[in-house]
Amino acid sequence: MNIKVTSRHFKAHDSLNEYAEDSVEKLLRYYDGIIKGDVILSFEKARNSVKVAEVILSVYGTKLTGVARTDDFFKSIDGAITKVSVRLKKYKDKLHAKDRKQVRKIREKE
Repeated sequence: MNIKVTSRHFKAHDSLNEYAEDSVEKLLRYYDGIIKGDVILSFEKARNSVKVAEVILSVYGTKLTGVARTDDFFKSIDGAITKVSVRLKKYKDKLHAKDRKQVRKIREKE
């Protein structure tokens, strides 16, 4: 899986980049079909210095996103990862349900 961390409107520390990469890599335990992971960190000065983390996962057939806004980048990354992990689990369940339906149809024909 390719992971890309982008920071907008500021220069991210190496520790923040490593934390984001490690967090996205942990999502592989839920589904191993992740092709690419993008983490976008941005800093909004207009709203009392809100830190925003957006995680975009490219899986076969679709993109899953999660966005979180807090006052700390680490909390924002955790929130976005949590949202994406829920969506990833739902995506995986839908794939397995679709496979089970196809297997049932084949067995009914026999």
